[in-house]
Amino acid sequence: MTQPQDLLAQYGPREAMEYDVVVVGGGPAGLSSAIRIKQLAAEAGKEVSVCVLEKGSEVGAHILSGAVMDPQAITELFPNWKELGAPLNTEVTEDRFLFLSASKAYKTPSWMLPACFQNHGNYVISLANVTRWLGQQAEALGVEIFPGFAAAEVLYNDDGSVKGVATGNMGVDRHGEPTGAFQLGMELHAKYTFFAEGARGHLGKQLIAKYKLDAGKDPQTYAIGIKEIWEIDPKMHKPGLVVHTAGWPLDSGTYGGSFLYHLENNQVAVGYVVGLAYENPYLSPYEEFQRYKTHPEIRKFFEGGKRLAYGARAITAGGLQSLPKLTFPGGALIGCDAGFLNASRIKGSHAAIKTGMLAAEAVFEALSNDRQFDELTAYSAAFEKSWLHEELHKARNFKPSMSKGLYTGTLLVGIDQVLFGGKAPWTLHHTHADHECLKPASDFTPIAYPKPDGKLTFDRLSSVFISNTNHAEDQPVHLTLRDPSIPVGINLAKYAGPEARYCPAGVYEFVKNDDNTDRLQINAQNCVHCKTCDIKDPTQNIVWVTPEGGGGPNYSNM
Repeated sequence: MTQPQDLLAQYGPREAMEYDVVVVGGGPAGLSSAIRIKQLAAEAGKEVSVCVLEKGSEVGAHILSGAVMDPQAITELFPNWKELGAPLNTEVTEDRFLFLSASKAYKTPSWMLPACFQNHGNYVISLANVTRWLGQQAEALGVEIFPGFAAAEVLYNDDGSVKGVATGNMGVDRHGEPTGAFQLGMELHAKYTFFAEGARGHLGKQLIAKYKLDAGKDPQTYAIGIKEIWEIDPKMHKPGLVVHTAGWPLDSGTYGGSFLYHLENNQVAVGYVVGLAYENPYLSPYEEFQRYKTHPEIRKFFEGGKRLAYGARAITAGGLQSLPKLTFPGGALIGCDAGFLNASRIKGSHAAIKTGMLAAEAVFEALSNDRQFDELTAYSAAFEKSWLHEELHKARNFKPSMSKGLYTGTLLVGIDQVLFGGKAPWTLHHTHADHECLKPASDFTPIAYPKPDGKLTFDRLSSVFISNTNHAEDQPVHLTLRDPSIPVGINLAKYAGPEARYCPAGVYEFVKNDDNTDRLQINAQNCVHCKTCDIKDPTQNIVWVTPEGGGGPNYSNM
């Protein structure tokens, strides 16, 4: 198979474009950083060139979140966001938190709800649509946005500082050979490069390893969030209603829960979150989500309704203890590429916007002083003095507490959040990476999940279909294996092939060869870019790399 570096040697050199700042990722963090740089430049009467690379086919195409949004950060970025038409249309009207058994629901009294579960003043949104709006604001300020171009490689100066990034080659077939549509990738050089790829960023992961940004930090921990949009019976619709649940269908030892958010236009966003530190290799987060919808308290919302959209995405949930060092020579990590999500509030978009702004203010100061390629230490210092740091410090014990099981975790969260208000004189820690937590299949009984009925519950492939996922079939498989023998030799033999269950898109399946031996088949064209396989694979043998730009899901209202 021809390697990208061989194509570069044959067809290079690559064309290069120069900018003051290059931002990798057109999500809330990346766009907010670009916007804030341009705002500061306009106020100072200076020219600062900013480019945003977005691997999705358009801004917002790969954005998926619950989502209930705290407007604090977007108000700082655009105090007049209402007048500008930001799509924050549905203010939260009611919070419900339910503990589910197999057939009953127990509502937590409002006076017992910790502050982290109270959403007064927040908005039920489509983060994909908010991101599209941010993209429009960025372009109006002069930011250059290139959708459909995936940053595939970090470029370095001779002194080891980040020089920029290169986009992936286009028009390469499955064997790595150039086709008639071949185009060599492009280099984008910058004085500073921001990485805002979202959870488990492909390049962010490399930078964390290269610069040892996680030294002395807790292991990062993740969850998978699986989501659907429904149009429901108007009689069951209550704009602004926010429902969260814990308990059934997960066992009490597995971290997870649901969200059900009532948007405008009789639409509801419903989803399920499962922590990826789970132990049972037979567990399927996708099937748990489908099963959850059959609960009597939940199914009543959906009967007679229509499913409109589907998607999935990993969530960086380790919190303050797992945050890597944010800066390195020539660049910074912002948003979920670093892991600023507040798991206790089930919110990350406000944190992404705020970190983008903080990084922007640090880089503008550096550029104003004719600096380049050094460390933006002012960004880290500003974060530590910010309201976001205070918020994440209060939330730091939530995820480690809930990792101890539903009942013990709920008690510990109550003590931490209600009794101490998040200011307990101790900090709990994560001790294992998620991929280390899976136990042998021999320790468990297979889970018999019910067959989908096609009305309330659905199979993976019909779900992927409505995610509008598309990859050119004749391109290199972007789900790579370090050792092709491991899926059958270890994962199937020891863990009963968990790839086939933790993937929410039917990418991985074990099939029989003609001689009745097993092999792993990778249906890469189904991939919704959730990154779960890169995180949960017990041997860390699967490595997610960027496919050809523009591939993947095309979310409209997620």
